[in-house]
Amino acid sequence: MSNYRMLGAAIVALLIGASTTPAFSVSGRGVAQGERETRALLRLMDTDQNGEVSKQEFMRFMEAEFDRLDVDHSGALNVSELSKFHYHAPTHPGGVGSR
Repeated sequence: MSNYRMLGAAIVALLIGASTTPAFSVSGRGVAQGERETRALLRLMDTDQNGEVSKQEFMRFMEAEFDRLDVDHSGALNVSELSKFHYHAPTHPGGVGSR
């Protein structure tokens, strides 16, 4: 799975998880993994490499992700397109989006 595909799955998982998981149920190890994934996500979206993600950088990234996911080019994501995401934590030392 490419870094961008893993990242797309991570974004979906983070957004869904953030809205459905109580903060007190997150283990310390899970928080550390989430922080690593968040830093990797920032590196991918931060095109001017200033350490922050502007709204423009975020929207550009999300638009590209949406277009990549919309395999039938309908302008909408359906269950079939979204169900193809299976996020797997990176196993190589650099992690998602390492340069």
